[in-house]
Amino acid sequence: MLKNKLLSFLLFAIITYSASAIGGLATINFKEPWYSMLVMPTYNPPAWVFAPVWTTLYLFMTIAIWKFWHSKNRDIDTIYIYIVHLIFNTTWSIVFFVFHKITLALIVLVILILLIIILIVRFKRVNLLSFYLMIPYLLWCLFALLLNLSLIILN
Repeated sequence: MLKNKLLSFLLFAIITYSASAIGGLATINFKEPWYSMLVMPTYNPPAWVFAPVWTTLYLFMTIAIWKFWHSKNRDIDTIYIYIVHLIFNTTWSIVFFVFHKITLALIVLVILILLIIILIVRFKRVNLLSFYLMIPYLLWCLFALLLNLSLIILN
């Protein structure tokens, strides 16, 4: 089944966007009024920026893992790391927005960033497109790390 490119793409999209959906539901249902009461750094993006950025990043992640899967030298361990990284991606939203634990969310984010770096290194060995598609995601998460740290300091 996973040799069929369309079916494998759909499977990876479902897996990846499931993380997005869970994180999005956690955000929508538990963000307010708590989030609006936080002191924000001046460089915090407006709320409307997050949905299109994350939608694009999830698409890049889906294409990256899909291209990796259809590469000659792929390995299953990288797929497992990808899935674990999605769990940490989702966990950040839950820890931050549901439980309002900003410091714990920072720790989750550091682990997520380390997993992204591991994926980037592993992708680079097998598929350069997968490698490049993960760079914007890493940069956005590093920016999120700065925002998360700023919220700890300001609040």
